Amino acid sequence: MDDSELEQIRKARLEQLKSQGGSAGAGQASGGQNQEQQKEQQDEARQHMLNQILHPEAADRLGRIRLVKQQRATDVENRLIMLAQTGQLRQKVTEAQLKELLNAVADNKEEEKIVVSRRKGWDDDDDDLLDL
Repeated sequence: MDDSELEQIRKARLEQLKSQGGSAGAGQASGGQNQEQQKEQQDEARQHMLNQILHPEAADRLGRIRLVKQQRATDVENRLIMLAQTGQLRQKVTEAQLKELLNAVADNKEEEKIVVSRRKGWDDDDDDLLDL
């Protein structure tokens, strides 16, 4: 390869980088911004879809649930969006229907339990007192 060919390749690559959002150093910084913008756009699209499929009272209830249990609200939102995308929702979801869906999600989730198992006999100082 000639120096002129290498120079042409470098120029072409530089133009490609510029068209993608700047130089190599700026590309990393803009990559984080692009991800944030994409996340914001997804959140806006999600909220727009929820506004289309929920009555205002149901949306208000879901907002209050989000304040207390964010994961449960996200699960319900995901299920509502899935139902809407598959065409299983024929009309807007009312507050009563949302309550039913919340109960269904609550029934499906098992409550986490903490089980404490204690070891016996390996270092029990109380046994020493019995020998007196």
